[in-house]
Amino acid sequence: MTVRSFDAVLIGTGQANPALAGRLTKAGWNIAVVEKDLVGGTCVNTGCTPTKAMVASAKVAHMVRTCSEYGVLMDGVSRVDMKQVKARKDKIVAKSRNGSEAWLKGMPGCTLLRGVARFESADQVRVDDEILSAKHIFLNVGARPRIPDMPGVNDVPFLTSSTVLDLEEVPEHLIIVGGSFVGLEFAQMYRRFGARVTVVERGARLISREDEDVRKAVQDLLESEGIEFRLSAECLRLSGRGKDIAVHVDCGDGSPEVRGSHLLLAMGRVPNTDDLGLEKAGVATDAHGFIQVNDELRTNVETIWALGDCNGRGAFTHTSYNDFEIVAANLLDGHQRRVSDRISAYALYVDPPLARIGLTEEEVRKLGRKALVGVRPMTRVGRAVEKGETTGFMKVLVDAATEEILGATIFGVGGDEAIHCILTAMYARKPAALLRESVHIHPTVAELVPTVFGELHPQE
Repeated sequence: MTVRSFDAVLIGTGQANPALAGRLTKAGWNIAVVEKDLVGGTCVNTGCTPTKAMVASAKVAHMVRTCSEYGVLMDGVSRVDMKQVKARKDKIVAKSRNGSEAWLKGMPGCTLLRGVARFESADQVRVDDEILSAKHIFLNVGARPRIPDMPGVNDVPFLTSSTVLDLEEVPEHLIIVGGSFVGLEFAQMYRRFGARVTVVERGARLISREDEDVRKAVQDLLESEGIEFRLSAECLRLSGRGKDIAVHVDCGDGSPEVRGSHLLLAMGRVPNTDDLGLEKAGVATDAHGFIQVNDELRTNVETIWALGDCNGRGAFTHTSYNDFEIVAANLLDGHQRRVSDRISAYALYVDPPLARIGLTEEEVRKLGRKALVGVRPMTRVGRAVEKGETTGFMKVLVDAATEEILGATIFGVGGDEAIHCILTAMYARKPAALLRESVHIHPTVAELVPTVFGELHPQE
């Protein structure tokens, strides 16, 4: 058994560790980076990069079907070739992954190792027949789709958000169990590819963390495109029906069984922490396996950090990268950055996208704060009208006494970009007056941000 000593060992190559490797090696550290599967983690291989590439293909398919509304007439028959969709997606993924891997391999002071890393102690990690010893260990091991323990799950074929990306045919009828972000993005995508799609959700509402007006608007959009929903689906059970898969549901109305050709389980994610041997290092986890960290992303073991999805402090690429920024700034630059300084920000990439920052109306009510609300439908946003994409609305929340910006939602074309001007103002701790008195470029979606801040009224 050989022992190799490093200044740091970085386990996993999601969105935090490669960037951290770059900072550490520039600071003169000798490091080892360990990856058991594909460089780039979830985002590059089975998350943002491949799904958004396929969302783009689905958008084109949708535009082709609706092109006559824009005065463009198609001669001949159009169809979706899923093999070509997959090939385009694979090419984009490979370029990103290969670029990251080449960067790590060419980084002076960095040794890239392939294999499963397991703790032997708080400062030693085993990879195959080698022991890596280091004073600092950084975990960025990500998460994977959760396979729920429901009756029949082992008796039928099913897809996850990872394996569905490899389909080379359009499903005849795709049943998606799970009505949150992952499930809804795939629902619209495959409906636009030509599949019949049914979404089954145990809860009484979709995307439960959002306000009721947001939930309803998203559901209305997807139903307008032909997606079917079964909500309040209790007592879920799976079984085979010849070549089909049956999902048995106990809903308030509708058939007690939904049959389809393909089944996608989109019911959350679990952290990839079960094979790390964390108990040997004394690293604490919560009941769901997420590594517990403090505001600076240190675990209860002072020399071990956890970044990205595995720490339960954010399930997004941008929060993982921000974890890197916090750790690097505090460790190398003498700063005191904290996770709690981060403002909640995320997007649901249906088309049009739903962008969310800060607090929701429901959260503001629970806090007991008096707020002002500004709302503007996308039908009154010139850029949206010109593009023929008027679904959705803009909504902002402001403290009634101080004009502090509390949160914002933009569900509509370009909303995932336009909302950042509001987010920047929130980080700068500027009041609503700053945006209300700003002048933005016409014609854009963002030009209506000052207008919506000028139409505030008391929250009901």
